[in-house]
Amino acid sequence: MTGYAHPDPSPRIVAEGLAGYAGRPVDLATSYELCRRLHAAHGRTYYFATRFLPAERRHHVHALYGFARYADDLVDHLDLSLTPLQRRVALEGWSAKFLAALDSGSKIDDPVLPAVLHTARVLGIDGGDLRAFLHSMAMDLTVTRYRTYDDLGEYVHGSAAVIGAMMLPVLGPTHPDARARAMDLGIAFQLTNFLRDISEDWDRGRIYLPLEDLDRFGVGEWDFRARHVSAGFRRLLAFEVARARALYRRAEQGWTMLEPASRAGIRIAHRCYAEILNRLEAADYQVFRVRAAVPTRRKLAIAARELAYPSRSATG
Repeated sequence: MTGYAHPDPSPRIVAEGLAGYAGRPVDLATSYELCRRLHAAHGRTYYFATRFLPAERRHHVHALYGFARYADDLVDHLDLSLTPLQRRVALEGWSAKFLAALDSGSKIDDPVLPAVLHTARVLGIDGGDLRAFLHSMAMDLTVTRYRTYDDLGEYVHGSAAVIGAMMLPVLGPTHPDARARAMDLGIAFQLTNFLRDISEDWDRGRIYLPLEDLDRFGVGEWDFRARHVSAGFRRLLAFEVARARALYRRAEQGWTMLEPASRAGIRIAHRCYAEILNRLEAADYQVFRVRAAVPTRRKLAIAARELAYPSRSATG
C-alpha cells in the first residue's frame, strides 16, 4: 500500500463529538474526557454500569471503550463513499500508529489514543489482547459470513473476549481464573449485540449468526432480505439466546474472583446486558422492526436490586 493515495478521513464520531481535535495534540485529561463522551453517547448500558465502579477507575473504562468505538467507526461509519481498500488503509494506518507508540512509549497526536496508551501502560494491559482486537476489526472489512460457531470464534475472541480480559486490570486484584470468566462475559455481550443488531448488520452486508445454525432451523438469506421473522427464524434466535445465556451463567462464577469494590459495577453491567435478551423475547424476536433496548427505569431497578441483594443470581 505504499504510495497509495487516500484521504485522511475522520470517523463519524469525530464529526459528532471530537471535531477540532483530530490530527492535533491533546493533553491527557482532554483525551480521557473525549473517551468519556464517546462512552456516554454510544455505550449507554455499559456507561450506566461503569458509574457503579470506584470513581478512580472509571476513566480507564472510558479509555478502553473509546479505543474500541473509534476503531469500530473506522470500519463501519467512515465516509460511505470510501472503498473497502480505503477503509482498510485508514484502519491499518491508525492501528500502526497506536502499536508503534505502545511499543516505543512515545507520545501520539490523536484525540483518543493518548488516554488508551496511558491506561495500557499504567495497568499493564496485555499488548497481545490489543493486537487481537485490532485484528478482528480488520476482519470486518473482508469477512461477512461465518460457516460455523468455531469459525466465528476467531472474530469473537478479538472483538469481545479480549475486551473482557482487558477490563481485569481496571477492576483491581483478581483471582488467576478470572480471565476465563471475564472472556465469557465479553463473548456473552457480543452475542447479545449480534442478536440485537441483526437488522443493521444485514444492512452492512454481514450476518454474524453461524450459517450452520441457519441451516439447522431452515433459515436462508432470503429471510434476511425479506426481513421476515418466520417460525424457523424464531427458533434460530431462541437457540442463540440460550447460547448467550449459558455464557452469562458461566461468567457469574467470576464475580467472587473480583475485588469487592468492583463487583457491583460488573454485576450491574452483566444483568443489564442480559436483560436485552429478555427484551428480544418480549418483542417476539421482531429484530427487523424493533431494536431491543433496556429503559433507564429498568436499569435503575436492576442496579437497586443488585446493590440491595448482591448475592442474588444474575439469572434469577
